[in-house]
Amino acid sequence: MNGAESLVHTLLGSGVDVCFSNPGTSEMHFVAALDRIPGMRCILGLQENVVTGAADGYWRMAEKPACTLLHCGPGLANGLANLHNARRARSGIVNIVGDQAVYHRPFDAPLTADTTGWAQGVSAFVRTSTRAEDVGADAAVAVQAARTSPGQVATLILPSDSSWNEGGVVAKALPVPAVPEADPHAVRQVAQVLRGKRNVLLLLGGLALREGAQQQAHRIAAATGAKLMCEGSSARVQRGRGRLPLDRVPYVVEQATEALKWVEHLVLVNAKAPVGFFGYPGKPSILYPAGAEVHVLTRLDQDAEAALAALADELGAPKAAIPDPGPRPEAGRGALSPEGLAQTVAALMPEGAVVVDEAVTYGRGFFPHTNAAPAHDWLQNCGGAIGYGPAAATGAALAVDGRRVIALQADGSAMYTVQALWTQARERLPVTTVLLSNRKYQILLGEYRNVGANPGRTAMDMLDLGNPDLDWVRLANGMGVEAAKAETLDQCADLMAQSFARPGPFLIELLI
Repeated sequence: MNGAESLVHTLLGSGVDVCFSNPGTSEMHFVAALDRIPGMRCILGLQENVVTGAADGYWRMAEKPACTLLHCGPGLANGLANLHNARRARSGIVNIVGDQAVYHRPFDAPLTADTTGWAQGVSAFVRTSTRAEDVGADAAVAVQAARTSPGQVATLILPSDSSWNEGGVVAKALPVPAVPEADPHAVRQVAQVLRGKRNVLLLLGGLALREGAQQQAHRIAAATGAKLMCEGSSARVQRGRGRLPLDRVPYVVEQATEALKWVEHLVLVNAKAPVGFFGYPGKPSILYPAGAEVHVLTRLDQDAEAALAALADELGAPKAAIPDPGPRPEAGRGALSPEGLAQTVAALMPEGAVVVDEAVTYGRGFFPHTNAAPAHDWLQNCGGAIGYGPAAATGAALAVDGRRVIALQADGSAMYTVQALWTQARERLPVTTVLLSNRKYQILLGEYRNVGANPGRTAMDMLDLGNPDLDWVRLANGMGVEAAKAETLDQCADLMAQSFARPGPFLIELLI
C-alpha cells in the first residue's frame, strides 16, 4: 500500500467522504487512489477558491468536514480567500495540498513555494507528511483537528513521493474532542447580572444560533427582560417560523452604535464583542458603549445550548413559546426594492431551504422581512472576502441532499467564483441564484464616502462594472446553467417559483 492509498482509507475511516478537488501533477497518485478505492465523492471545482468555499458551505450544513485537494502552494494560495472566510465562520475543513517530492524540493523548481507559511495564516493545524509511513497517522490527526469545536481548518501537505512510496499505514479514526462545557461560575455571574441589572443584551453567535439554543435564550429574555441579537455576520442562523426573529448588529457604524447605545451589560454567547468592519476617520472601532460591561457566558468553542439552559434554570425561567411572527408575506409586485425582494423570497421559499447570503449592500435589511418564512437556514460571509457565495452555495447543496438552496448574490462578488456555476451544473445541484445586477461595486461607493473622500472619474471607473456590461444569462448558459433576466418583482417571483419546481441549478439576473 502506498501513502496515497493509506490517506484515502484513513479519511474514509474518519468520516470524510466528500473531496472538493482541483488536482495537478503532484497529486496524481492521490487521484489514482481515489479512483481505485470506493467511497469518496469527488467534486471538481474549476478554481481553488471554489473548492475551498464549497468545503466551507459543506461543513456549515453537514456538520462534518470535507477534504479539499489543492495543487501545491499556488493552488492553496488561490483558495486562501475562502479559507479565510471559513476560519472566520469556524468551519472544519481538511486541506490536502500536494508538494514537490522531498528529494526534488532543494532544486527550487517553478512550483516550489512556502506552502507551510501560506497555510499557517488560515489553519489551526499544519503538518507535512515527509514519509509514506506517516501519511495515515497525520491524516487522522488532521481530521481530529478539523472536528475540534467549534470547527477548524486543518492542512496536510503531501509531497508527491510520500504519495507514491510504498509503506503506507491506515490509521484508525481518532476521537472527536468533547465540546467544552461553560464554566459554572460564568453561568452564576451572568445570572446575577440578569437579576440585578437593566439594559442587558445577550449577543448570540455560532452554535447559539441553532434552534435549541434559541429556545433557551428566549426563556431567559422572557423572564428577565433582556434583549437578544445576533452577530452582524453568522455562519448559520436557523430562522423562520418557530425560530426567534433576531436582529443583526448593523454593518454601518452609525447604525450599529445607534442600535446598541442603550446597552449597559453585554453578554457574549459564542460571540465576539461587536467592532466595526474597518476603521474610519473620526468613528469608533467598538460598536457598543465604551462604558458597557462585557460578560462571557460561553467562549466560541463552548456548548452554548447547555450553558443557556443552565442559565435559564439558574434564573428559574419557565418555558416560553417562541412568538408567532404573523402571516407569511405575499410575493412582492411591481418595481424592485430590497424589501420587496426579501418578501418574495419569504413568500416562495420551500420548507427547509438554505439561503446563502452574499447580497452585500442590497441585503442588509432582509432579516425583518423573512421572519415569517418557513423554517430555513441562513448562511452569511463571516470573513468579508468576497466571492464566498457561489462556492458556499455549491457546498451547502451537496450537504443537504435535495433541499433547495437560494443564493442571494451580488454581481461583483459573484465574478470572483463564477466557476462554481459549472460545478452546480455538472452535479445538477438545486441552487437558485438570484443575481443582483447593479453593475457596480455598490458597497465601495458607500465606503468611499465613509472614509471622507469624494470619488472622481478615475475612482468611479474603478468601482464600475459596466463598459462592457456583464451578461449573466450568457455567462450562466456558458457554464451549463439555465438563466433568465427579471426587471420587476413579478418577473422575479415567477422565475423563482419555476426554479423551485425543477431539478438542477437556475440563475435569475435581477436588474436592480
